[in-house]
Amino acid sequence: MSLALSNVTVTRGRNETRTAVFADLDAEFPAGKVTALVGPSGSGKSTLLAVAGALLRPDRGTVRLGDVDLAALNDAERARMRRTRIGYMFQSGNLLTALTATEQLLAAAYIAGHRPRRERRRAADALAAVGLGHRLGHRPDQLSGGERQRVALARALFLDPDLLLIDEPTAAVDRTLAADLADLISERTHATGCVTVVATHDPVVTAAADTELVCPGALSPRPAADTSATG
Repeated sequence: MSLALSNVTVTRGRNETRTAVFADLDAEFPAGKVTALVGPSGSGKSTLLAVAGALLRPDRGTVRLGDVDLAALNDAERARMRRTRIGYMFQSGNLLTALTATEQLLAAAYIAGHRPRRERRRAADALAAVGLGHRLGHRPDQLSGGERQRVALARALFLDPDLLLIDEPTAAVDRTLAADLADLISERTHATGCVTVVATHDPVVTAAADTELVCPGALSPRPAADTSATG
């Protein structure tokens, strides 16, 4: 299963101020590989992740995860895909402050419709796989920055997603931890066979990736093509 974007156009603004972030973008991301999405600030990396992850609907084009066009789904269907087939690892970790490391994963399982009580052993195994078997009962304020990022990665991988989207995973950690996280993302991607896209400025992450894509989004505002005919 791969992720394929075809003729994707994304605009922002209205009327005469409307500009294109992407215009007729084509890109493919293979399963079982880490693709490093690189480019300067403003080149559209976060926008591409949002489109790929069914958080943002493009003005036109297709976003196919396997045989499903995410762009064509209704809001409820897109939400279901986000809960069950797409894993996110945000730059900040985005952990819930009141929950332990184990509970972070169980909350994700509950939202996806699983029974958390039956998932507790698997949650412990997932955290052990990222080197946190000794931190199961710790809350975010009791964890280091690198440990919080590892919890976020374990949570993103917990439900065996087809697509893993990661935004600047090493921005808040030191160089040793950055290398560890980059290697861990690569290792888990190869082991699970998911499609992984990592937006990054970090050469350590890029070096650990299987392939690299320079984000082709707008580096400066430009007029958007007329997309009114396609909605």
